[in-house]
Amino acid sequence: MAEPISLVDALSTTRAIRRYTDAPIPDADLNQIMWLATRAPSGSNRQGFRFVVLRDGPNAARARELISEGAKRAWGNKRVKDQYDSGSGKRVDSPKARMARTMDHFVEHMHEAPVIVLACVKIHRPQMLGVGGSVWPAVQNLLLAARALGYGGVITGFHGPREPELRELLHLPPPESVAIAATIPLGRPQGNHGPVRRRPMAELVYEDTWESPAPWASDPPGTRFTQAGPPRG
Repeated sequence: MAEPISLVDALSTTRAIRRYTDAPIPDADLNQIMWLATRAPSGSNRQGFRFVVLRDGPNAARARELISEGAKRAWGNKRVKDQYDSGSGKRVDSPKARMARTMDHFVEHMHEAPVIVLACVKIHRPQMLGVGGSVWPAVQNLLLAARALGYGGVITGFHGPREPELRELLHLPPPESVAIAATIPLGRPQGNHGPVRRRPMAELVYEDTWESPAPWASDPPGTRFTQAGPPRG
C-alpha cells in the first residue's frame, strides 16, 4: 500500500511513467482510480468522457497487439522526423539519447502494462478543442489517482496508426460520434515518481498582457528545470 501523499505533492511529482513491474493492479485500486477519473469536471456537466479498460478480457490480447504495432510505427516515424540519432543524439549521455533509449524500451513493452486505458469522449460539436475540455480533466484525475495509490502511467496517442482496427475490435461508435483521445498504460513503476521538470514560471506565466512578466511568479527553491521541449523565445 502506497504511503498517503498530499495533493500538492501529487501535482508536483506525477511524472510520465514508461516502465512497469509485472505486479497487477487489484480490482479495488483500479476501481478507485477510475472512480476518481469520473469525478472530473466537464463542459455543461455533460460527462462525455468514456473509458475502455484493457486487462485480460477476450478482446484485450488483440487490442494490445494493435496498440503495440501502432506504438512502434508512430515512434519509428517520430524518431526519424525529430532526428533522435543526429546532433546531441549521437552522445550516449545526452538527454536526447537517453529519451530515445527510454522510448525504444517503452514501445517494445508498452503492451505488457498491467492495464491499458483508452480515454474516449463523445463529440457533441465539431470543434475538438472544446470537446477536449470534457476529457482531459478526467485523464489528469486518472493519473493523479494512480500516483496517489503508487501506480503510474503516461498519455500517448499510439492507438492512432491502428485506430480503425481497434474501433472494430472494441465495438466503438464511429469517429464522428466518439473520439479516442488517448491511450494510457498503467502499472507499478519500476523506478520512482519524483519532482517533474518544467520550464521556469517566468517563461509560462504572464500578467496583464501577453509576455508581460508577473513579478510574483517564482519557482520554489530547489526546482529543477527541463532541457527538453521546443526552442525558447
